[in-house]
Amino acid sequence: MTLHPEVAAYRAARAAAGTPPLYTQTLAEARAADLAAIRAGGGPVEPVTEVRDERIPGPAGELPLRVYRPSGSGPLPTVLYFFGGGWTLGSIDTADGICRRLANAVPCQVITVGYRLAPEHPFPAAVHDCHAATSWIARHADRLGVDPTRLAVGGDSAGGNLAAAVTLLSRTDGPPLAAQLLIYPNTDQSGDPVGDDDPALFNRHSVAWYRRHYLSDPGHARNPLASPLLADDLSGLPPALVITADLDPLRAEGQRYAERLRDAGVPTRLAHYPGMIHGFFAMPGTFTDGRRAQEGAAAFLRERFGLSAGPEAAQVDEPAVTGPGMADG
Repeated sequence: MTLHPEVAAYRAARAAAGTPPLYTQTLAEARAADLAAIRAGGGPVEPVTEVRDERIPGPAGELPLRVYRPSGSGPLPTVLYFFGGGWTLGSIDTADGICRRLANAVPCQVITVGYRLAPEHPFPAAVHDCHAATSWIARHADRLGVDPTRLAVGGDSAGGNLAAAVTLLSRTDGPPLAAQLLIYPNTDQSGDPVGDDDPALFNRHSVAWYRRHYLSDPGHARNPLASPLLADDLSGLPPALVITADLDPLRAEGQRYAERLRDAGVPTRLAHYPGMIHGFFAMPGTFTDGRRAQEGAAAFLRERFGLSAGPEAAQVDEPAVTGPGMADG
């Protein structure tokens, strides 16, 4: 595995600046640094026709939502997006750039949820918040302008883990989902974290740090809602796009999850980005492949929502793709 030149430059800049790893900081410091890094790497902020904040009932009090709505009237296909941050960092604000670009590029409505964070609220609080929000939005589709027949979930890193967990709950408890977008997701927390010790990049120590905050009982790592890869049965789940990065300690478990989905008969596409690192999807202002991955995610959602591709979408360059296409299951 070789660093992409943009990743090598990013790593060198962080090393030269002496940027401390998030896992060496206090929670307050790490949360602030995470937001600053994403804003710095996210590129220009795209305008969206409408952005508004809402509050809805949740399992333990109100949950904040942010709704991104492109131009268009009537019910729209909608993605419920769960932000990343190891269930410990992150917020509606850290997903702002991704949500704006997806809303414009698909186009569709995007709603992000301010689920409760660990360690203040360990597993399974975030899972229940995300599923409760998904169910509430489906039940109140008219109020939010949602087409309930075209409702998808997605997220990056811990958000990808939560999206996968929500599909497991929704398979039995509803609502029906049209697609799942899993961006370098955590899918198996039962083993020792893998990867190197490079302090300038997301590494195995990062994985362990987040896991300690989220799983107050180590035995929870065997629960499929914490480790979707350990679910006995993945059949009947919505079609999936799984995005993985070469130099990511979560790469193998993301790829194994895509393989298990395909084996269970779920139409699944695995898009792998050589030379990239964990977090690249949220940083299109730093990594060209971050922009390409977001365009690929938009194309996948456009396909699942039955929307026609515009001229810009037709020109999107495909990443390295592993496995059969959607039509092949």
